[in-house]
Amino acid sequence: MNNMNIKQSAIALSFALGLSACSGEPPATTMHSKPVEQMDASPIVATKDIQSTARRIGNSVANWQIAQFGNLTYIPESHREKSENAKFWIQASFYIGLTRWIDATDDTDLENFVKDVAKRENYELILERPYHADDHAIAQTYLWLAEHANIEEAYKPTKEVFDMILSKPPTVGLSMSDSESSTGKYHLEGNCQLRWCWADALFMAPRAWAQMSKVTGDPKYLEYGDKEFWAAADYLFSDEYGLFYRDSRYFDAKSDNGKPVFWGRGNGWVFAAIPMIIEELPSSHPSRERYIELYKKHAKGLMALQKDDGYWPASLMDPDKVKTPEVSGTGFITFGLAWGVNNGILTDEHSKMVVEKGWEAITKAITDDGRVHWVQHVGKSPDPVKESDSQLYGSGAVLLAASEMLRWKK
Repeated sequence: MNNMNIKQSAIALSFALGLSACSGEPPATTMHSKPVEQMDASPIVATKDIQSTARRIGNSVANWQIAQFGNLTYIPESHREKSENAKFWIQASFYIGLTRWIDATDDTDLENFVKDVAKRENYELILERPYHADDHAIAQTYLWLAEHANIEEAYKPTKEVFDMILSKPPTVGLSMSDSESSTGKYHLEGNCQLRWCWADALFMAPRAWAQMSKVTGDPKYLEYGDKEFWAAADYLFSDEYGLFYRDSRYFDAKSDNGKPVFWGRGNGWVFAAIPMIIEELPSSHPSRERYIELYKKHAKGLMALQKDDGYWPASLMDPDKVKTPEVSGTGFITFGLAWGVNNGILTDEHSKMVVEKGWEAITKAITDDGRVHWVQHVGKSPDPVKESDSQLYGSGAVLLAASEMLRWKK
């Protein structure tokens, strides 16, 4: 992608919306968050105030993040180049949240920005790892454009990749080996990543396969995605805890307190994906109720682990492992729970309280200009988080949550 063109588009968009671009480390005085130990995240807020806050935060986060393209100096150098690649999952995860926000607000300036980015990328995927779920994440935006804006060419390159996969479906198992390899500059954790053998994959790929069936009218894509989703979910989901292991390497892993290791963002990836997959299913699809039942089990497991400050811990069953807030996992989980309340699946007062508490915590981690703080950097397990840590998928998670809080009703 031409970073200069992106930066120019971002600046133009910021001016169009009356916002000023801001980059680098924000002054500490712009934070409207209290110290972590003072965060009570009281959920007693009027519905109209929640909706107003959601609109303000969603707009500011979307436009702050867009204004940074071409100047992602706040991201560690180890992942900066990949973060600058619109086809890679890091930036693609932001667009998933952004397009959801556009659906909620009908913001034509943001929609035109997404159109420009997708067109500059020629609606293409990364092809070095054609089977890899991470590299299917951007397809969700292309397919959204095909349906939302009736751009037929937006789905064709993805269709070619998906047709290739269907012609040569992977037959590897789902166990993650300890061996790691690379395909060019792109990393492979194990051969099982030809399939969806890790929790993150269930956010990146399955929805795109369902979208492809909706756009083309051919059920074969959804059939494949549904089959592979349940293979992974049955493998990684713990009925005992109501949580997803990140991958098979964590089945027997223990945290410092002796409890199993369940990664906060890893569970957030899956929990945010399930509602969006359900929305793409035909109303009569035979797996629909199965997705809803999984959603309920996962929601129950997650709601029991929210901290007093409103955040979900980076290590879900060991909140002392990483004591600081972690906003990407919290954003994805809050989105998923808010969706359940808004769609009449979670109807009890406790669920509503958990959502409002999570949303209040999220708002305290965002600066007035829209920068999202306390976002764990790229990883696969609970790692330390600093207040200044920020990433595109964190902004995407907040936009997902904001899109549901915009329609919040008690």
